[in-house]
Amino acid sequence: MAWPLAAAAAAAGWKPVETVETYAISGQSGLELYRSIGENGPNVGIAHAIAHTNFKLTWTRDYQARGGACVLVSAKPKLIITYTLPSPTAPLPSAVQKNWEVFLAGVSAHEKVHGASIVDMVRKIEAATVGLTVPDDPQCSKIRTEMTKRLSELSQAQRQSSRDFDRVELGQGGNLQKLILALVNGG
Repeated sequence: MAWPLAAAAAAAGWKPVETVETYAISGQSGLELYRSIGENGPNVGIAHAIAHTNFKLTWTRDYQARGGACVLVSAKPKLIITYTLPSPTAPLPSAVQKNWEVFLAGVSAHEKVHGASIVDMVRKIEAATVGLTVPDDPQCSKIRTEMTKRLSELSQAQRQSSRDFDRVELGQGGNLQKLILALVNGG
């Protein structure tokens, strides 16, 4: 399956690795499946989620001392995005299976928005740091403090954006709310 994130990131000279993990749920009706999701879903904070997007980000950076200053000449990210989705452990009745497929497709699309947000954050990190020059830093130690500040701001902005997106999607009339109701109500 081709992921649109990979194509977009490839234009930037790198691409994320995307993986899907599943967790087991049981039930033979939409309501039973949703209850099982509530019991077995990924633990995020104080509650279980339907699905979750997580990532691991590491960098290969080239810092160079130039004339007493330190310059970040290049930074290549290695980004692994993991989507965790529910998966029934037993075959479902055909009507429930159809509803399940619609539900899972919608949840997957929701999680891919989170993935795209993470890729966007990594691009912003590149833009904010590659070429960064800190004067009077021949040991390239002060630059790391400045980078940490910039990275923290970008990370916090991405997290807030993700929370805002979830609030809308799960709120009254939101896409995830509609998917949940269709699954539970069988239509």
